[in-house]
Amino acid sequence: MPILWQDMPVVGAMRLAWLDGYQELSPRERHSAPAVIVAIDEVSLGRFGQWPWPRTLIAQLIDKLGAARPAAIGVDVLFPEPDRLSPEWLAPSVAEADPQLAARLAKLQRHDAVLAASIKAAPVVLGIAGLEAGKPSEAAPLTPSLQRGTDARGAVRHYASTLRSLPEIDAAARGHGLLSADTEAGVVRRVPMVVLVGTTPVLPLSLETLRLASGEPLFFVRGGAAGVEAVGIGDLTVPTQSDGRLWVHYTPHDASRFISAADVLGGKVDHAQFERKLVLVGVTGLGLIDYQTTPLGERMPGIEIHAQVLENVFDGALLMRPRWGAWVEGLALFIVGLVVVCSVPRLSPGRSTILLVLLLITLGAAGFGAYRVAGLVLDASVPGAAIALLFAAMLVETLAEANAQKKLLQERLQREREAAARLAGELDAARRIQIGSLPRPELAFPAEHRFEISAAMEPAREVGGDLYDFFMLDAEHLFFLVGDVSGKGLPASIFMAVSKALCKSTALRRGRRIDELLREANAEIARENPESLFVTVFAGVLDVV
Repeated sequence: MPILWQDMPVVGAMRLAWLDGYQELSPRERHSAPAVIVAIDEVSLGRFGQWPWPRTLIAQLIDKLGAARPAAIGVDVLFPEPDRLSPEWLAPSVAEADPQLAARLAKLQRHDAVLAASIKAAPVVLGIAGLEAGKPSEAAPLTPSLQRGTDARGAVRHYASTLRSLPEIDAAARGHGLLSADTEAGVVRRVPMVVLVGTTPVLPLSLETLRLASGEPLFFVRGGAAGVEAVGIGDLTVPTQSDGRLWVHYTPHDASRFISAADVLGGKVDHAQFERKLVLVGVTGLGLIDYQTTPLGERMPGIEIHAQVLENVFDGALLMRPRWGAWVEGLALFIVGLVVVCSVPRLSPGRSTILLVLLLITLGAAGFGAYRVAGLVLDASVPGAAIALLFAAMLVETLAEANAQKKLLQERLQREREAAARLAGELDAARRIQIGSLPRPELAFPAEHRFEISAAMEPAREVGGDLYDFFMLDAEHLFFLVGDVSGKGLPASIFMAVSKALCKSTALRRGRRIDELLREANAEIARENPESLFVTVFAGVLDVV
């Protein structure tokens, strides 16, 4: 799974935006200054005229830089067409008006030849641009290379041909470096450390300038099973991604990297600022023509990006996305997802949200820490987004289950309430029936003066087993009974009614012998008694004469 999600466009966009955030939060600190940029800036254009300059002026700039004994000069400028200000181009235009002037112009040295001579006299690397189509160039040969390990040329960026300076100028240079770099959503995050032109590996301008400065006649490309592993020059090895690119670890734009070409041409710059340094020459005064957007959100001259690459190499401040990075991200997603799956159903929504925030902060802090401490490019945005989606799904499912359980409980409670109401009604009816079955003295003997009876019963519950009874056996004898059934509630009340009825029927049938009637009543009561209930009574026969 961690391999499958890498090719999704939305995943790539999220990752790049997240990694840009790393650099915005903590840009690289500049420790060394191996490269000096000589900028053909607005001041230079204002003093020496608009671009393109005459090639003789460029030659003067190269001569002055060469006199300062730099380690190498990298020129981020192409000269693919003849100089239209050269004498051989001006002579025909004035031939008719001033033949003598035309003749003198024709005898002057060509500007392209002057520039070629200046380039040949100095350690100059010329830039070349990659072309998607076209035949391989027949210009000066490129720097030879050595393949180490697996042949990984198929993994790198491929160009069919190159756009180069005029053959005369191009052949004068001691090296040629690629100027092209692909943007990702308009931002230069990664630059190639090696590309393929036709079948020939080519270094970028930055590394080719470094190669020339080191005196190495060639460079090597080390390949592995996954693609390119590193590009090297002599003892220097620069690790790369499998496609031969390098994540540029940026600092903000720094004006101290730049020296105006106007100051160099005017002799205002001390040679010590260039001696044994890598000098990069580029045009920065043409508005936004050669400006690129960086992860820091700045518009930066392309020549400064080459300088930053060299600083990355010299400072060892390289950013790397390890080949196992996707698996680490997948493992983080699995572990954190497992925590979410196990925790969300057991926690309240509020605590679940707090847990999610803590988990996302932990993921982000781990990714940023890896970047800050070890220069590793690990993505926490995609695992974090997946965890958030998983959390949302789990929370929705948990809330739905809770609502379903709540509904079931409400329905159950409603049923219990209805059942309790029905039972209460039934018990109330039973109580009324039970109370109604007991005789009332004022109704039983309204005109009796020989004796008085007072009786009342208050059950412990709605109904119970307490009982009493009284009635006349004959005109002179009163039977009375007070008792209590074992147990409480409805079973006791039923047993009480049965016991009372059996006692009365037996008494009326047997007459005045209290012992006989109670013995027979007890036998009748015990005849069918599966619950083994019993009743305790006090009974008697009162002679009222």
